[in-house]
Amino acid sequence: MPEAGRTDRRGFLADALRTSGGFALVGAGGFLVGRRGQEELQVWQLDPDKCTACGNCATYCVLDVSAVKCVNCFDMCGFCDICTGYFETNYWSLDTAAENQLCPTGAVIRRFVEEQSGQRFYEYTIDGPLCIGCGKCVKGCALMNGSMYLQVEHDRCVNCNECAIATACPAEAFYRIPANQVEIVKQSAIGVLERRGRQQLREADEDPQLREEGESLLARAAVQRQWRARQAGWDARQQGEEAPRGS
Repeated sequence: MPEAGRTDRRGFLADALRTSGGFALVGAGGFLVGRRGQEELQVWQLDPDKCTACGNCATYCVLDVSAVKCVNCFDMCGFCDICTGYFETNYWSLDTAAENQLCPTGAVIRRFVEEQSGQRFYEYTIDGPLCIGCGKCVKGCALMNGSMYLQVEHDRCVNCNECAIATACPAEAFYRIPANQVEIVKQSAIGVLERRGRQQLREADEDPQLREEGESLLARAAVQRQWRARQAGWDARQQGEEAPRGS
């Protein structure tokens, strides 16, 4: 790969990271550093490793348009020319015509990035206001990298005491998490965040912005590992309590 191509690719990924924090849903830090008392506030979020993209998120939310939206983890995305999260399986051509798109509302935006060695790369972003949380792109993307998944958008969610989507979720993928955590990323994405963070720190030198981005990525990964560990312990205790006596 020519050096210019590597630079362009690296620059694009860095820009994507700066503008979206690696995920369309959250900011550069990936989690909120809240006011005093923020840690006690609990919010709804779903575990993408449990989510089956059943479609309930689009129809059970109390809002007219669901607070659950698709996000794309760019560091996991293959930037594929033929993206199974974007194209219908029976598409007629590789273009953006509505009849070729998997998303019923056109919320997945396809943008050309670059061409290398005859291979074309595209960026796929999510237009939040258009996304209805149906999960069709998530199911499609699961056939490839699995970089698209659903998350609760907290600036829309009204944080109902009993979430109607959580009650209807067949996979029991919804959890109450600390508000300063915001997200639940895929377990496979945690290692990606850590590798990206370490790379940012190695390349930072005297660039304070790059160093801050690297530290934020590592902090996000640490929060996710801590939550996974706590949740695993809680699940184990629950299973122990539910086990028949003498088993």
